[in-house]
Amino acid sequence: MTTPPVTAPAPATAVPVATGTRGARAAWIMLASGWSANQFSALLGAYRSRFGLTESTVTGLFAVYVVGLIPALLIAGPLADRRGRRRVALAALALNVLSTLLLMVGGAWGGTWLLLSGRFLTGVSAGALLAAGSAWIKELSDSPRRPGLFVSAGFATGGLVAALIAQWAPWPMVTAYVPHVVLGVAAGWLALAAPETGRPTPVHGSEAAHEHTGHRFRRTVLPLAPWVFAAPTIGFVTLPSTLHTGLILTGVATAVVPGTGLLTARRVRSTPTAGLLVVAAGTATAAVAVATENEPLALLAAIVLGAGYGLSLTYGLTRTAALAPAHQLARWTARFWTAAYLGMFTPYVLTLLGHVTTTPVLLTAITLLALAHAVFSSRQVERPTRRRTRDTFPQFLQKR
Repeated sequence: MTTPPVTAPAPATAVPVATGTRGARAAWIMLASGWSANQFSALLGAYRSRFGLTESTVTGLFAVYVVGLIPALLIAGPLADRRGRRRVALAALALNVLSTLLLMVGGAWGGTWLLLSGRFLTGVSAGALLAAGSAWIKELSDSPRRPGLFVSAGFATGGLVAALIAQWAPWPMVTAYVPHVVLGVAAGWLALAAPETGRPTPVHGSEAAHEHTGHRFRRTVLPLAPWVFAAPTIGFVTLPSTLHTGLILTGVATAVVPGTGLLTARRVRSTPTAGLLVVAAGTATAAVAVATENEPLALLAAIVLGAGYGLSLTYGLTRTAALAPAHQLARWTARFWTAAYLGMFTPYVLTLLGHVTTTPVLLTAITLLALAHAVFSSRQVERPTRRRTRDTFPQFLQKR
């Protein structure tokens, strides 16, 4: 019989009392992180036409962000638990701004290797920000949703602003990045006033409780996580690329998808089943939109996929914060974000499989997979397991 979880509070002096004002000031670093990710996504079509890049190169530029991000998450999470969230988060923000400056130089000179380097460092810095910053802001404001809300706001605004600037401003591959540099510097200045939240002391005698919550985390949260970013990347990468939409519509998609997710995350209490069902509805609509080459229907699909993203992200962050031991919050959060960003490889996988079958068929397959996962997830909620089952999620995400 499963032993019920025992919640053991951390020492009262381990973490300062949460204050909404300090948490809100520090949360702007998460806005900068989300902005840095999507400002580049909105310019993918422009890079393709201006520099004559192939489709695989453009998609690779998008994917290399995740290649830098995942190791950074797995390293920065434990580092922030040991050394402090504030120190790691502010260092990551400085690297985040530096990576954008590198992209500006690459845009001016047209050097693919500069773009690859800048995009890779963007992933590294964003990963460290997500791991350390999410835990820091949650502890400052006592709100597990706040980091996700600010990241989503950055996703929503960064892509649209970059697309608008690139459409009408001079030297578009340079000036499109200026707002993020300004935002990053301002966010760092605001965050300097926020204190370190400390390193909570492990509570002895609670190993069984931690193992129980760890099993629940691996069984319910981690398998859902890849859908968090699989959904929006289909909406603002796969759909515009497949339908060959213009720069403005691509920028609108990069804003609409996370923007819908932001609104959903703020107002709706989520369950894993609800998020998966909405994602399935979005991919089904996307399949029809691509098959009929219907741009308005594609925009509707992007909106639905954005709602699925918001529901999945809200559940994942809230559940992770509820299950994680206080002294390991950053590394558990890093595991969630790592699993979530695996979903960002979805457009690249779809591009590779596009040589085998059509995009509508692939999107239909994803729809069926999401529905199957929703059925499995609903059974997990309705019928809690009575004995420990073998974990099937990748081992490197379970323990570090």
